Amino acid sequence: MLTDAQCRNATCPEGKKRERLTDAGGLYLEVSPQGSKRWFWKTYKDGKEGRMALGSYPAVTLTSARKARDAAKLKKADGFDPVQARKIDRLKRAMSEGETFEHVAREWYGKKSPLWSGHHQVRELRNLEKDLLPWVGKRRIGDIEPAELLQTLRRVEARGSFDVAHRVLTTARAVFAYAVATGQAGRNIAMDLKGALTPHKGRHFAAITDPVKVGELIRAIRIYKGGLIVRAALQLAPMLFQRPTELRAAEWSEFDLDAALWTIQAKRMKRTYQGKEHGDPHLVPLPTQAVAILRELHYLTGDGVLLFPGEKSRSIPISDNTLRAALQTLGYGSDVQTVHGFRATARTLLDEVLEFDPLVIEAQLAHSVKDANGRAYNRTTYLKQRADMLQRWADYLDKLAAGAGAGAGAGAGADLILLHRAA
Repeated sequence: MLTDAQCRNATCPEGKKRERLTDAGGLYLEVSPQGSKRWFWKTYKDGKEGRMALGSYPAVTLTSARKARDAAKLKKADGFDPVQARKIDRLKRAMSEGETFEHVAREWYGKKSPLWSGHHQVRELRNLEKDLLPWVGKRRIGDIEPAELLQTLRRVEARGSFDVAHRVLTTARAVFAYAVATGQAGRNIAMDLKGALTPHKGRHFAAITDPVKVGELIRAIRIYKGGLIVRAALQLAPMLFQRPTELRAAEWSEFDLDAALWTIQAKRMKRTYQGKEHGDPHLVPLPTQAVAILRELHYLTGDGVLLFPGEKSRSIPISDNTLRAALQTLGYGSDVQTVHGFRATARTLLDEVLEFDPLVIEAQLAHSVKDANGRAYNRTTYLKQRADMLQRWADYLDKLAAGAGAGAGAGAGADLILLHRAA
């Protein structure tokens, strides 16, 4: 058994890394060469020796160290691991002191965002900075109540942004889940809000699918007088039916007009981070009508990078609003026909009128298409069938524009209005 005098006078002999003075019941005082003295209690778990720190001498006296040892023994006798219990206590204390929601949210974003697409990064950061941080950012994350988070989301709903409110809730759930996983919060209070928000409707891109009305729209596009570049984009949008962003930001380097092929790099496609970084490009066979439009367009913008540069800067493509406004000018508001809706127009008529294989259609839409074994097809799947389909589709649009009716019939109809022929 140690005495207080022994503890007071204990030193570490020269040349030793440490000196141990043993008391009883596994308690010992460890002295370092620098003179610091610390109490430890020796314990065993699964046959392996461990130790539990009980504090520094003389701040923790011999008597206090013995009491701490006895308390740890009692916990162990009751089936608790005293070392693990102390770690949990420390975590609880850290949580009670608490990091702010903003600190945890930015930590979460910093770790997760490198795995996301650029678009997803922007959207998640906007959810945080616009709709969460101004209201709960300075609050300790462990103190935030479900009702408080709900009030924050109600502010988003008050703007009429019901879809956004659901996305912001999803972001909040992810932040709280991260906080729980890293010991910075006790529970994910965002999960309590399931069903609390106004149900949101799935996003709908208006699309005309009546063949006669499609013909009227194509005729209107061909005589659009708002600008040659915009008209070219409007002509190609229904003909090639790619996503608006993929069309608007198209670059001349992606096109081989002699081979009648448009190659969209994976990084520009709507894909996961891994898909963008390591996926194959998407191939778009070009019908003869598209090649003709592109050759004419090349005289206007071929000396630059972009097919459809904006008016203010040749390095920035025309915007979604530009194409939306053009359709509006032609009498087609967003409740009737959207640029994105041309994809639905094509999908419907290619399936129901021209009777193409749905798998070929989905492949050209750049949707995930898998074989019977669940394996994703590669970028060249159905390429010959897709080329034939796009040519027949362009011919069909010509026929509808000529007012030849809804049938699938063969052969092109109205002459394509090329850029240089426009008034």
